[in-house]
Amino acid sequence: MNNMMIIGQYVPGNSLVHRLDPRMKITIIFLFVIIVFFANNVVSYSILTAFAIITIVITRIPFRFILKGLTPVWFLIIFTFILHLIVTKEGSVVFDLFGFKIYSGAIIQGFAISLRFFLLILITSLLTLTTTPIEITDAIEDMLHPLKKIKFPVHELALMMSISLRFIPTLLQETDKISKAQASRGVDFRTGPMKERLKAIVPLLVPLFVSAFKRAEELAMAMEARGYQGGEGRTKLRQLKIDKIDIFVLLFFLLVIAGLFLTRNYS
Repeated sequence: MNNMMIIGQYVPGNSLVHRLDPRMKITIIFLFVIIVFFANNVVSYSILTAFAIITIVITRIPFRFILKGLTPVWFLIIFTFILHLIVTKEGSVVFDLFGFKIYSGAIIQGFAISLRFFLLILITSLLTLTTTPIEITDAIEDMLHPLKKIKFPVHELALMMSISLRFIPTLLQETDKISKAQASRGVDFRTGPMKERLKAIVPLLVPLFVSAFKRAEELAMAMEARGYQGGEGRTKLRQLKIDKIDIFVLLFFLLVIAGLFLTRNYS
């Protein structure tokens, strides 16, 4: 399995998180994305971090696999932290070297924002890791069902989102193969002036776009050959159903939310 990027990949399993209704998982993730911005101290951040770690443990997906799959976003997280060290001038001076000062407020704020960013990516990645593209499509279509009354193409939108998620790891694999093939021909993507490095990306983008269009055409032909005519009149093999365990997990998450708001005023 390619560990270059976990977003869009599905890891088969029979854990509690895998068995949850996809609509419930999307709802919880949506609420998590909102409440993570309300964390403002060590206790509230600890609650959210503990929830994320417990969720990963329940999925039975190796933590090392997830961290390695998040390698492409580590640069953004580290860059965010360093940017706060440079820009923020709050608190007392912790480090002073040749006039460059790092403040305690910069360290605290940079760490908090970086942790917030990491938790958002981690939790949202768990959706695709524990939910098949078909389940995601069905869940989105069901949750947006009221929009059908105004003739909104709900099924088509859900299908496009599902296909987009599914193609992320595929395109990343293609990018990795093409970059290695170009590197073997002497193309250098990592060293040299910025202008030369930008020129070197062209031999990577052209075959990547060609490959993407080819895969899209193959997918369209396969869907047409199977008689796909949109969502009208289609039936589903598995019907979505909210079970007791889904309600229990939602109630537990609501307790997490309550705990976060109760600890927001702690210093």
